[in-house]
Amino acid sequence: MLYIVSLFPCWSETFIVREIEELLARGVDVRIFSLKASQEKLVQSDARALEKYTSYPAGFIQNLFGALRAIWRDPIANFRMLAQIATDGGMTLPSRLKSLVVWWRVVGAVRWLEAWQPDLIHAHWATYPSTGAMMLSRILKIPFSFTSHAHDIFLEKHLLKEKLSAARFAVTISEYNRRLLLGLQPAAREKLHVIHCGIKPDELTYQEEGRDPSLLLAVGRLDEIKGFPTLVEACARLRERGLRFRCEIIGEGPLRQQLQNAIDTNGLGSEVRLCGAMPHEEVRARLYRAAVFVLPSVVTMHGNMDGIPVALMEAMACGTAVVSTTVSGIPELIEDGVNGYLAPPRDARALAERLASLLEDPGKRNAFARVARERVEQQFSVVAETGKLQQLFIASLDGN
Repeated sequence: MLYIVSLFPCWSETFIVREIEELLARGVDVRIFSLKASQEKLVQSDARALEKYTSYPAGFIQNLFGALRAIWRDPIANFRMLAQIATDGGMTLPSRLKSLVVWWRVVGAVRWLEAWQPDLIHAHWATYPSTGAMMLSRILKIPFSFTSHAHDIFLEKHLLKEKLSAARFAVTISEYNRRLLLGLQPAAREKLHVIHCGIKPDELTYQEEGRDPSLLLAVGRLDEIKGFPTLVEACARLRERGLRFRCEIIGEGPLRQQLQNAIDTNGLGSEVRLCGAMPHEEVRARLYRAAVFVLPSVVTMHGNMDGIPVALMEAMACGTAVVSTTVSGIPELIEDGVNGYLAPPRDARALAERLASLLEDPGKRNAFARVARERVEQQFSVVAETGKLQQLFIASLDGN
């Protein structure tokens, strides 16, 4: 089967790597088509190992012949797709142009796909990868499916109703997402399934000892949805309370300077540090040192937000107490006051109170962490979740 993704390998999409690894371990013949060539410098070794299964867009001449071949093979299907791109009311001009680029890139892959003959095309993200999957499905007469996550259904609903109708089945990563998608396309109820992004708990040793009781850790891209400005404000409140702590924020992104300015303005240079992006192995090492992992996700003014962040799952599997917010599907992972704390988004006072509670009470940290590990093992294991996905693949090819 063929996987279509926007960019492979990608530092922030370890969940795709784990899923493909598990499918390969189960004997599934998987190839990856990345719509863009990766320029990532920090890539985990597992992702590097999958590059031998990965293909990238061809050059101009091959794409030109691919376009001519695709149009010759099925002119009606191709012109219908291009007409949908041109007329879809929910698409901006830039998104129309990007969708045309996707068509240009996938038709360049038609020849080698005809030779390989995949049984099914599966895309991660409901935006351009699933657009490409739907295009190839119509050209090659092969069924397609897709997994939706977060911004791809909260913000960029490109041809989403059409994709839900045309796909053999669709997957999303939370019940929150499923309710949203059914509101958009109620007829998709029977073909829309919830399968969580998973981790490998067996690779993450549960550990309570050897932690720095004053260390708060946050990991994520430095953009608005992660809510790190609220974290900086909460840290200022923790210092006002006289608490001894350090906060390390791992990641890069467009808000780096804004966050540094907030740190400097609040005089938090000794307490809060922006660490930049780090290899996945180093992030895990810091998870085992931290007393609390915090991810104060928010909803942006445009409606963008996290799904269920994998970073929270990894922290919970490691035995690190977690604090997050009531955004999107996060309450499906963290039950407030049972296996972690949830605060309202953008509420620095509430966030500081929950962080202070855990910093001051190691017994509570450990109690939350034990229950959190169980939640991840039972509901967010990549082995179990990929098994569910494989069954959907099999059923879809059987025509069930």
